[in-house]
Amino acid sequence: MGTAAETGAPLELGTVCHVAGDEHRRILRETRLSTPNLGSRSFKADPYPFYARLRETSPVTRVSLPNGAPAWLVVRYDDCVALLKDQTRFVKNPLSVATEGAPARAAWMPGIARSLSQNMLDLDAPAHARLRRVVQKAFTPRLIEGLRSQIQATIDRLLDRFASTREMDLIRDFALPFPVTVISEMLGVDEEDRARFHRWSSVIVAADTSRWHALRAAPSAVAFLRYARRLIRSRRKDPRDDLTSALVAAEDAGDTLSEDETVAMIFLLLVAGHETTVNLIGNGMLTLLEHPAEHASLRRDPGLVPSGLEELLRFEGPLLMATERYTRDDVELAGVPIPRGSLVYPVIASANRDEHQFTHADSLDLAREPNRHVAFGQGAHYCMGASLARLEGKLALGALLTRFPELRLHAPRETLRWRRGLLLRGVENMPVLLR
Repeated sequence: MGTAAETGAPLELGTVCHVAGDEHRRILRETRLSTPNLGSRSFKADPYPFYARLRETSPVTRVSLPNGAPAWLVVRYDDCVALLKDQTRFVKNPLSVATEGAPARAAWMPGIARSLSQNMLDLDAPAHARLRRVVQKAFTPRLIEGLRSQIQATIDRLLDRFASTREMDLIRDFALPFPVTVISEMLGVDEEDRARFHRWSSVIVAADTSRWHALRAAPSAVAFLRYARRLIRSRRKDPRDDLTSALVAAEDAGDTLSEDETVAMIFLLLVAGHETTVNLIGNGMLTLLEHPAEHASLRRDPGLVPSGLEELLRFEGPLLMATERYTRDDVELAGVPIPRGSLVYPVIASANRDEHQFTHADSLDLAREPNRHVAFGQGAHYCMGASLARLEGKLALGALLTRFPELRLHAPRETLRWRRGLLLRGVENMPVLLR
């Protein structure tokens, strides 16, 4: 027996678009869809039919999250892009929408871990722009391209271990250690600490906004904070040629970066620098293995890898939803009124399957042009690590296709475990035969 959230509860359809006629509105009011547990493994395995129904019937929809909190889902491409670009009506910091009668309530966390909330993802202008300026110079396309040989060497070193073996777990043995190694080297994290870094971040990003999940994530958050503060103190005494030293130097140079902000920045770079790429590689290879013709065409023509990667980002991207927004005032989106202070999620995976934006949206087309997907977001909060993720994805997929042309799944798809949580989408395991 599943929990009440897993088996479903009534979905509040909200007000439909103005273009709908009276009869259409009557039908929608009488429709009762069930809300799946949006963070459960079973839902993450195939969320697309649910979001396709929403795009057709209720593109801006009020739902209950797994923790019981109300939220609004935005599922159509044009609406998601408009929301992601709108910093006036939709804000990141819940404290921005507080009123005397309705004080804001940010996600609860233990006091010792509150410095993590000082990261760029949870801030609006001008604080967001200030923090982004400090670190974005390390993520310019030119500087990221300069890491190509280092990244390729990491890939080769990991895959060399399987030169004479027949099988591996693609996630555990490659897709996970590869980006963890890259971002840890950029930050200056010692090799023996990298597995712990991933374990801490996985627990934290899987937590929702409930007090219970925050309590479960608290030990990992505290362990990370202690480690990050030790790392900062070490680099302050003995600077090195790494990103942590650059952040400390910016703090010491009076670039308005406090120690709490430095800790939060390290955490954000760690999470954003590897969690997305793990899912990009895993989802990408799983998609290719399920589409043998496209897999074969990519092996025959490596020149397809750049456009193929963009299509994999669209078709089975690493994010299900963008991070949360809050309505600064009462707003209307797609004809639907949303009250002030509401929690709103743009559903990236749904926008990237919108039939009004992408021809044959549910078909994989590795040569798709144009391909204006929103896998990395839009607007001021566009993913700063997009250039790094793209380079890692192209080199990793290229190496797997070249080294293991006969690679295939070594377990039924339904036995793969999908990661829990609202935002990220990817599998925890993927046994494969290499030859």
